[in-house]
Amino acid sequence: MASRAERTLVGEWWWTVDRTILVALVVLMVAGLVLLMGGGPPVAERLGLPTFHFVNRQIMYLLPAVATMVVVSFLPPRYVRRVALVIFCLGIAMMIAALYIGPEVKGARRWLTLAGITIQPSEFVKPAFVVITAWLFAEGSRRRDMPGTLLAILILPVTIVPLILQPDIGQTMLISIVWACLFFTAGLHIFWVAGIGGMGVLGLAVAYEFIAHVRDRIERFFDKSAGDTFQIDTALDAFAQGGWFGKGPGEGTVKRILPDAHTDFIFAVTAEEFGIIVCIALVLLFAFIVLRGLYLAQKNEEPFCRLAVTGLVTLFGIQACINMMVNVHLIPAKGMTLPFVSYGGSSLLSLAIGMGFLIALTRKRPRAEILDRIASRREPETRSFGSRTAHDA
Repeated sequence: MASRAERTLVGEWWWTVDRTILVALVVLMVAGLVLLMGGGPPVAERLGLPTFHFVNRQIMYLLPAVATMVVVSFLPPRYVRRVALVIFCLGIAMMIAALYIGPEVKGARRWLTLAGITIQPSEFVKPAFVVITAWLFAEGSRRRDMPGTLLAILILPVTIVPLILQPDIGQTMLISIVWACLFFTAGLHIFWVAGIGGMGVLGLAVAYEFIAHVRDRIERFFDKSAGDTFQIDTALDAFAQGGWFGKGPGEGTVKRILPDAHTDFIFAVTAEEFGIIVCIALVLLFAFIVLRGLYLAQKNEEPFCRLAVTGLVTLFGIQACINMMVNVHLIPAKGMTLPFVSYGGSSLLSLAIGMGFLIALTRKRPRAEILDRIASRREPETRSFGSRTAHDA
């Protein structure tokens, strides 16, 4: 354990990070591996793979993910913005490339294969989009010579148009909701919030009219006779059979016929084997991370950090909500992973980057660093008789 008096980089990091969020994330990762041991083996056996194929691969992904999260958490806010900008630009370029050279899976082009590794670029765009948008809103409110709000508005279509073309309506909705939350947190009037909500409803209506699989999922949600509802019916059956305390680890039977038991419907597998009590505990763990993040955001005096942390925990929480709500048939089916629980390399690494940003931006900054930053802002103003200067991005 590092001492408070220790001036090493690791020692300073340990005493400045929010350790409650760090511990909660570690608990969630470990729980994810345990729960994947229930949902992964049946899918692997159906595909003719070794029993613990998905569990072993998840561990392989988790090790670099944890390392990435820790490394990113060392970054000061200035470098968080720069790293996010690089990731965002590369991610958008790869999303566009996927439209032309990516493999088509179930009518969508969302993936790229590089050096034998399949990645989903949109997963990495999400946390970077949040950080860049938060910075633009913060700068727009602080500097009159910076059209930050306008750029923050323009960055939304730049991000979601490639997603719509893939098509990936779920990720489009997720990013749009988080963007609207950031806009509201940055001071948008409630009138415009209602307007953005109306545009979202209009966009969903357009998707329903022109995208066949979106229309099919919505119709099956409201009318089971409109199409195949096997996955949702099976997931609900898992909750019914599991009851409050579950059948026990490895004793589930519904998971053997549930197609995406290791990804989209791992929450249902958890309900069957461990019971609704464990599902509630999992929900509370997600809620704790989100609420703790919002509390730290509210305490932060730096507008950029406050907005970015709010956006990152909103992204994390809404993604978890979408996955769990699909499992209990509260919203139409959508392929959205349960953070740190569902199997998936791109999702795991993306979440690690996002949570690394979160930990970095919620670190307690040394008082000397804060005073130096204030002094660096005031000194140019004194030389120019009160004129405002650009803040280093």
